[in-house]
Amino acid sequence: MTVEIRSVRDADVAGKRVLMHVDFDVPIKNGAPVDDFRIRAALPTVALLKEKGAKQIVLISKLGRPDGKVVENLRMAPIQKRLGELIDMTGIELRENLRFDPREEANDPEFAKELASLGDVFVNEAFADSHRAHASVVGVPKLLPSYAGLRFEEEVRRLSAALTPPQGSLAMVGGAKFETKEPLIKKLLGTYAEVLLGGALANDLLKARGLPFGRSLISNTSVDPEVAADERLVVPTDAIFAETGSNAERSGSVVDIRANEGIIDIGPLTATAWAEKISKAPFVLWNGPVGIYEQGYSDGTDALAAALAQSGVAAVVGGGDTIAAIHKQRLDPEKVFVSTGGGAMLEFLTAGTLPGIEALKS
Repeated sequence: MTVEIRSVRDADVAGKRVLMHVDFDVPIKNGAPVDDFRIRAALPTVALLKEKGAKQIVLISKLGRPDGKVVENLRMAPIQKRLGELIDMTGIELRENLRFDPREEANDPEFAKELASLGDVFVNEAFADSHRAHASVVGVPKLLPSYAGLRFEEEVRRLSAALTPPQGSLAMVGGAKFETKEPLIKKLLGTYAEVLLGGALANDLLKARGLPFGRSLISNTSVDPEVAADERLVVPTDAIFAETGSNAERSGSVVDIRANEGIIDIGPLTATAWAEKISKAPFVLWNGPVGIYEQGYSDGTDALAAALAQSGVAAVVGGGDTIAAIHKQRLDPEKVFVSTGGGAMLEFLTAGTLPGIEALKS
């Protein structure tokens, strides 16, 4: 599968102002970015634009969820400081948080015009934002010659390849909200040998299969019986349990969960078994943690990340917590592609395109 989009490689930018949409939405702690992965991902395109003689590069990005209002701790100043440490900022301007203006998320045509007035050419290097039909994603390309950035192109190429994996490939999907991920899970079952489910997604399947789930987090909607019956959809055999309102934790078979316990992570037997599956697969696709990562229950996810790094298997990985786990490992970038997208990655894998991609098609 190939998606034809206009490439920045072909853009005539000599002597022109380039408006470049980047995704610098990174976690900030104590006034500094905690992880600059997304910032670094955009730098090769900035370098290319400079090489091609761009007169000025104007960068636009969102940060956090300010809901259309100015929020002091969501200003771009910490990002600008880090950017200045990574590259020469001569001829480069980073504008204030796009989401301070409510017209951005409303895809307001006037706001798109205001943004378009900042450049002669538009480059989208914000793949992670391109599943949203916002002014900076779909409005501006209607007004300027528009191109995909280098990283954007690679995201599309690598994720397109993940839609047609080699025979015997393995998919791992974690996190929550089965109802939103069920279309993707159905699609993956059509092309992957097995789909391993972790996190709250696995809890939903346990419930659908008539197994006990205690007080584990589950969705409000029921799982399609045909999906639940597919034996290639794999759930943990053991888990880490925690009592409600208590710090007491224990491991055990998933069927031995008590009524007042919830599953917080995959267990050690599952981690070992899944690590072996990873090592034998020709290709692995992974999005989402297998435990409640944001609450510190990261052992299972970290164990799978280590197994993937050590296996040398080709893989595509995405999702914030998954990326955090992967970045603890030493990876071969030729083998393991780490997507900047979480929601955008999932939507692309489900639909085969995104609003931001459609806006750049030749």
